[in-house]
Amino acid sequence: MRPPIVIILAAGEGTRMKSATPKVLHEISGRSLLGHVIEAASTIEPEHLVVVVGHESEQVVAHLDEVAPWVATVEQTQRNGTGHAVRVALEFLSERGVTTSEAPVVVLTGDTPLLTGESLVTMLTKHSENTAAATVLTADLDNPFGYGRILRSSDRVVGIVEEKDATPQQREIGEINSGMYAFEGAALLDAITGLNTSNSQGEEYLTDVIEILASRGDVVIGVSAHDTSDILGINDRSQLASAMAIMRDRINDKWMKAGVTIFDPESTWIDVDAELAPDVTLFPQTTVRGPTAIETGAQVGPGTTLISAEVGVNAIVRHTWAELVVIGAGATVGPYTYLRPGTVIGASGKAGAFVEMKNAQLGEGSKVPHLSYVGDATIGVGTNIGAGTIFVNYDGVEKHHTTVGDQARVGSDNMLIGPVVIGDGAYTAAGSVVTEDVPAGAMAVGRARQRNILDWVLRKRPGTQSAQAAQRATQSDQSGHEKVQARTPTFPAQDIIE
Repeated sequence: MRPPIVIILAAGEGTRMKSATPKVLHEISGRSLLGHVIEAASTIEPEHLVVVVGHESEQVVAHLDEVAPWVATVEQTQRNGTGHAVRVALEFLSERGVTTSEAPVVVLTGDTPLLTGESLVTMLTKHSENTAAATVLTADLDNPFGYGRILRSSDRVVGIVEEKDATPQQREIGEINSGMYAFEGAALLDAITGLNTSNSQGEEYLTDVIEILASRGDVVIGVSAHDTSDILGINDRSQLASAMAIMRDRINDKWMKAGVTIFDPESTWIDVDAELAPDVTLFPQTTVRGPTAIETGAQVGPGTTLISAEVGVNAIVRHTWAELVVIGAGATVGPYTYLRPGTVIGASGKAGAFVEMKNAQLGEGSKVPHLSYVGDATIGVGTNIGAGTIFVNYDGVEKHHTTVGDQARVGSDNMLIGPVVIGDGAYTAAGSVVTEDVPAGAMAVGRARQRNILDWVLRKRPGTQSAQAAQRATQSDQSGHEKVQARTPTFPAQDIIE
């Protein structure tokens, strides 16, 4: 059997989505609905794959150029039904010298993201084994309301009847039409010329091809999908959410069987492009988006979102949002940490509670334990950044870089005004504003001398609770107050700014 030709129908408006985004471009698990169908179709290794576009075609084509540049597109300028869309695709292929009469033609719909390659392989295999003119991918549903029913005579499919046209007896049939088919190329080319628009919608229905082939005695069979959820189409946001949950469960089940511990699968969402090693642990309310890679022994969550991130062996990431970052082996991050693009946490490094980092490299074993902002910075090995430190990187026009060397100690509540360099082994005093480079091994003190203005509260806030407390303290411990006076400098009245 020659490799198949695949046609994906993606021209519809999807009005029930009520969205400016074309229906087939809505996403599930990090991939568009159309992207999921293309991924499933790639399983059967098509010789040609054509996507029929229509509504917002420019957006759809641009998306395909980005995610699947190897597929061809053709626009259905006048959307006259599914049969017409297939005919447009066949004409497009013929104009490009592709012979469609000698290969099986598989027709799929672009809004069925749960479709699996396994179902397509089964359909195509059965199609070939039975030398069928057409094969319909079907499913048996407990509640088939709204779907076209498969009409059979013995093992053969003789037609498809839509819900609105079905008799009460036909509505009892549980086997439904998925809208996806495999055709013998020559039979499709011949039958599709017999379509007409004599129906309530005034459109050419692809389902009529099935009836045409069956009526002339050609072999038409129905093949059940691997799972009934494979054929579920998306028409509105409710169905989108249902499909998301099914895809989530499929992905989580795959990873758990591969050795990943997921404490709460219902609150854990993993995109299709993520890669997780055995013995990774995911705690509740964890989201893993994009091509994120998590290595063996890492613990992620609870309450954590990773987007296109790398997490090293045995790293721990708690209550964190991290995007386009690298977290090294044995590093600890969180809780309540925000790691922005370009951040690299070195092996055994730490970005602690309420820390934000952006475009910053933290060296091996270095720590930013809490309440700090580190932007546009390079921090060396074994360095500690004190609580409440701000790397001041923006002057209102440009961003500036700060470099902190190895084994340095930045005091609490520092402001490091970039561009500035703090040398290896240097210290900065707590509360400093550092505006100049600090040589290796030096101590930088960038703060004003403290002045105590005695009795200010008694003079300026008489009668307040603060004044009363101060007066009581003075009266009960006069000797202690005198000791404080003895070691506290006084200032002339003209020097006091009140």
